[in-house]
Amino acid sequence: MKIQWSPLAVERIGEIADYIAQDSPVVAKKWIHSIFSRVEQVKDFSQSGRFVPEINRKDIRELIIANYRIIYRIETRVVSILTVRHSRQILPDEDIDNAWK
Repeated sequence: MKIQWSPLAVERIGEIADYIAQDSPVVAKKWIHSIFSRVEQVKDFSQSGRFVPEINRKDIRELIIANYRIIYRIETRVVSILTVRHSRQILPDEDIDNAWK
């Protein structure tokens, strides 16, 4: 499977990394590396994430990495990374509906 990042997910990764880097640029780089490493594993194990509690859809799943949720959709040959959220945040419908806008 191929991994495809939505513009919203890329934007959120940048915002979170910038926030973390205010305290420690080294920790921010490690965080980014951990996100991308874990997402790469989804290529081979797309079903490994859990179902998103707020959404009743079997094609939308999430990975929990540290305090962050990586929300993704499983498609035929692609895993689409839709958004990234702090684990305490509820996932708004807009993040799913507007990830590619």
